[in-house]
Amino acid sequence: MGGPGDAGRGPTGDAERRPAADASVAPDRLLRWGLPRDPKAVDHVLGFVVTTVLTIVVTRGYLQLTGFPQIGGETLHVAHVLWGGLAMAIAMVLALSFAGPVVRPLVAFVGGVGFGLFIDEVGKFLTQDNDYFFSPAPMIMYLTLVGVVLLADVLHGRRPPHPIEHVAAAADHAVAGIAGGLSERRRAVAEDLLAKGDGARGSAETAALLAVVPDDDAEVPDPLDAAGRRLQRVMRAVAGREWALRSVGVALGALVAVSLGAVVLSLDEAADPTWARVTTVVTVGLSLAAVGRALTWLRRDRYRAFQWLRRAVLVNVLLTQVAVFRIEPWLATLGLFVALVALGIIAAERHRLERLHRGEG
Repeated sequence: MGGPGDAGRGPTGDAERRPAADASVAPDRLLRWGLPRDPKAVDHVLGFVVTTVLTIVVTRGYLQLTGFPQIGGETLHVAHVLWGGLAMAIAMVLALSFAGPVVRPLVAFVGGVGFGLFIDEVGKFLTQDNDYFFSPAPMIMYLTLVGVVLLADVLHGRRPPHPIEHVAAAADHAVAGIAGGLSERRRAVAEDLLAKGDGARGSAETAALLAVVPDDDAEVPDPLDAAGRRLQRVMRAVAGREWALRSVGVALGALVAVSLGAVVLSLDEAADPTWARVTTVVTVGLSLAAVGRALTWLRRDRYRAFQWLRRAVLVNVLLTQVAVFRIEPWLATLGLFVALVALGIIAAERHRLERLHRGEG
């Protein structure tokens, strides 16, 4: 899915594109400090966040179905926050132990599982009576993960990668390949990165290094990348002049139904705060206004119409879902997954339209 700061240029020429990076652009302070950004970092962060969400859902669902069993007997209680801390420690050791890009997806996955187990018990550590069922806890978890995504957007979505960062990432792949060779897929990734950094300092040397790296199809399994590529194929299969619009329309209808349904179900619950109900209704109205704006652009500029549909979904993700998580966490979780599917379809349709504009079919 596209990050909150994602911006593009419509195939009709409507401008929202950031200027392309140029090899002549001077490195910024992070690069001078030796901190090039990984072009795949956003994917790793999203993998971490999705793994965290799935861990929380599976953990809470399992505990609810099994009657909240405890490990430790009458004296001890081995809370799952401890297993979460252990998994995060393992992720940190992996990150510090291995060079190259191969380990990062594994770090994102193991760290996501650990963080999910950790933050799932946030209610216990915000209340004096260690209340796991503290009602604002799901909202706090959600806000924390939104903050992680926004931080990634600040680091990676506000400016395009410098050519030197592409070269550094290609060199990173080459370093891993020196030890174990490169599969056809990883070599293609490295060569694509090198092409994007063509002309930057070190590009020729990195190309020469890649040329001597042997071929080797053995790879560490990457479950996040495999799942992501399958999902991308599904989304791109759905993307099309009719299916994409219908699918996004169904998803937006489901989001409105889930959000307003949570408000209706909460009317008999005095404990649910009024601000959450009001926020839900107001932000649903904002989403519908964005949908209306999208419909006005649909015949004139399909790309811009999907930009407005994306904004409608982002209003739900960044505002509506916060309030719904305070009212009804399970419904909010369902709404979140629907919103992510909608964002995936919108991203695939925008990609298709951009390819058509470039004449790539």
